[in-house]
Amino acid sequence: MNLLNDGGPLFMYTILAVLITCVALIIKEFLKPDEKGKVLELLKSLSLFALIFGFLGQMIGLIGAFDAISLATSVSHGVLAAGLKIGLLSPTFGAFTFLIARLGIIALILQKK
Repeated sequence: MNLLNDGGPLFMYTILAVLITCVALIIKEFLKPDEKGKVLELLKSLSLFALIFGFLGQMIGLIGAFDAISLATSVSHGVLAAGLKIGLLSPTFGAFTFLIARLGIIALILQKK
């Protein structure tokens, strides 16, 4: 839970909601396949959204961090490293969500063949 708050609650909880939605859609699609393929398209869009939203969170976080660094007289290496680690949480979680959704899409495509 702490990592979700550290990475920026707006971005991390939104990506978590997308992850839960993607997993639910994958399970639903395995149990009752959609003949029109709308669920696969939705999964593709949601996974890409999670990835890009994670990187948007990183960019906004880094801009804020660099603004704070530019105003500070001295910044220790530990503080800078901790800030960069926190800045990488959002895109990492977005990439994880993207990967899970894409693996689900691959499994669904293989199931249909």
